[in-house]
Amino acid sequence: MALLSWWLVRRKRAGKPTLLDPGLFTFPHFRTGISGQLLQNVTLGGAMIALPIFLQMTLEYNAMKTGLTLAPLSLSMFAVALIAGRKAAGRRPSNIILVGFALCTVGLALIIPVVPRTHSGWALFVQLLITGSGLGLLVSQLNNYALSPIEEERASEAAGINSAAGSFGLSFGLAMAGGIMLAFLAFSFTNQAEDSAVIPPAQQQQIADTLEDDAQVMSNSQLEPLLAGEPEDVQAEVLRINKKARDRSLQIALIVPVLASLLGLLNAFRMRRLPDPVPATIEGVLG
Repeated sequence: MALLSWWLVRRKRAGKPTLLDPGLFTFPHFRTGISGQLLQNVTLGGAMIALPIFLQMTLEYNAMKTGLTLAPLSLSMFAVALIAGRKAAGRRPSNIILVGFALCTVGLALIIPVVPRTHSGWALFVQLLITGSGLGLLVSQLNNYALSPIEEERASEAAGINSAAGSFGLSFGLAMAGGIMLAFLAFSFTNQAEDSAVIPPAQQQQIADTLEDDAQVMSNSQLEPLLAGEPEDVQAEVLRINKKARDRSLQIALIVPVLASLLGLLNAFRMRRLPDPVPATIEGVLG
């Protein structure tokens, strides 16, 4: 991305055609708007890998129950986006965006302590409702905030950059939360296995070697057939370690969307220091 930016600026200064006009980034509303778009999607992507894995591997829900459990998030996001889009007139977009990121931060942060303690998806209902409401507020404002000050002849180019920022954020959130989760799972499982007085040393090394090559989140039901033939105390110990390591890794993964929301909150404070964006068409008429 740094090389691309350098190349675009260099061609622009030389008066040559550019793939993207770097001059778009001179608009402060556009810069902060696409930053918010990226962080919103990092938040969504990180949550959308950690939460289904928690529901399917810890609570052992099937796809249908997982979808129904996550419904408060998606439905509240949709409903709040519609309502906020209609009722936002007269309110500062930056304030709505700030509240949206604040709700996402609170909702996701409240899920983290629930992960190792709950045995039902109902324990996530309120937190998912809060998070979905926050995302709905963001969806209703960020696109317009970033794109409204851009002139009509540059609108499609700006929309492409805005869309790319959102797609990159979603991919980054999925990859970062998933990668951190698997890395911490392998680390935690290996350390607990090595500290165990129940698992024989030879099996401890086998566990470490297996996780180094193929770390994956597994439910206890998936793990039990692999432990057939082992002494009962070893089976119970491995299952205990699996649950503890899995829950910790999911908690760590949820920190990614929480941090993204916090960064979005800081970015929203930057937005508040700017005047409200004026649509380019209106600005042209006034000029």
